[in-house]
Amino acid sequence: MSGHVLKHWEPENPSFWRDAGANIANRNLWISIFALMLAFSVWMLWSVVVVNLDKAGFQLSKNQMFWLTALPALSGATLRIFYSFLVPIFGGRKWTAISTASLLIPAIGMGFALRDPSTDFPTLLVLALLCGLGGGNFSSSMANISFFFPKAKKGLATGLNAGIGNLGVSLVQFVTPLVISGAVFGALAGDGHSYVKDGVEKSIWLQNAGFIWVPFILAATVAAWFGMNDIADAKASFADQAVIFKRKHNWLMCWLYIGTFGSFIGFSAGLAMLTKSQFPEVNPTQYAFLGPLVGALTRPLGGWISDKLGGARVTLWVFIAMTAAVFGVMYNLPHNGTAGSFPGFLAMFIVLFALAGIGNGSTFRMIPVIFLTERQRAAAPGEAAQRQAVLAGNKEAAAVLGFSGAIGAYGGFFIPKSFGTSIELTGGVDAALLTFVAFYLSCIAITWWFYARRNAQMPC
Repeated sequence: MSGHVLKHWEPENPSFWRDAGANIANRNLWISIFALMLAFSVWMLWSVVVVNLDKAGFQLSKNQMFWLTALPALSGATLRIFYSFLVPIFGGRKWTAISTASLLIPAIGMGFALRDPSTDFPTLLVLALLCGLGGGNFSSSMANISFFFPKAKKGLATGLNAGIGNLGVSLVQFVTPLVISGAVFGALAGDGHSYVKDGVEKSIWLQNAGFIWVPFILAATVAAWFGMNDIADAKASFADQAVIFKRKHNWLMCWLYIGTFGSFIGFSAGLAMLTKSQFPEVNPTQYAFLGPLVGALTRPLGGWISDKLGGARVTLWVFIAMTAAVFGVMYNLPHNGTAGSFPGFLAMFIVLFALAGIGNGSTFRMIPVIFLTERQRAAAPGEAAQRQAVLAGNKEAAAVLGFSGAIGAYGGFFIPKSFGTSIELTGGVDAALLTFVAFYLSCIAITWWFYARRNAQMPC
């Protein structure tokens, strides 16, 4: 070990793991979790800010508000494609610190822009795109953590990193309504804006939604820089990692991860606006954090169960149950003049979030097993060849974890937009929900055929 660079790293060696590896890996994991939680909070800021814009004096159409909730997911998913390959190039410690510090740009920018209701819509769109910096961090974070843990513990480790990190979605939706209701920073953040509700004049400090994260982002950046490590053996060029684009299982797992994480982040981004459109008498900010909270908490559970039962089996049943839950959502929506049932609607969405969280954990447990097994099968006999196969398999798995995370994140754009488009074209959201059912059915077929059935090509 030289400074922050680990020259020798053998997590599969039991004595090395017991004597030194576990402590180092766990320290890096918990710093990573803190940074990733903040990244998710910044990424999903607009999902809760947008339903309060009118109170601060912003005059936007419903379509414009759907764009503000969808664009962070679009930019975040695109950035993830690039972030997927940066940890082996820059090092996990350096890139975690840099990428965490970048969150200051949208947090401070939103703080200043939301003080002034005359801020134009294009400026708000740019800030929404910049919030995608938080979304990009997920791919690099997951790729980095996967290098630190042995195969038997990767499911739980990546599940904890992503699961507690995902809590940032629930955190931002819980914290934001609290901090915008008072002058948390006094005169430093600017004056509040007045609005009238039920004949009573109230004030809102919407700018606090951005400013509140600044001190925590600074703390996480310092912790990453001084407390994390780079692994020398994890170094790889983009060309080394680009081999994953030739791997069939990379594309199959990307498809499945759209179904799990794409659902989680898409429903997180769109649920508040969907609630507001379907049940206008309900205040969505009182409930929007519940689904992401449940989904984040069940993600480590999905990784842990998959370590015991196998990721493919868990993933298969997750998609079957998600299909049924979507029909449950449809049943509780307003139809043909009926009011629908908001408690039933919310309960079914919480079930969807819980299942998506479990599926996030199970699919990310599948990936390291698939690529490590594939490289070991292809390697020549002998200790040296097998050791090299383990290194190659871990590097490919890390790249696929990041890249699939990038592709899956596009669900955060398409789901809110599909709700908006379905309402605009048909007057309801049933068309969007039936599209999700068709997609989940395709995921069931892929999981069963390639991974879960007897004599599957790559049982995992």
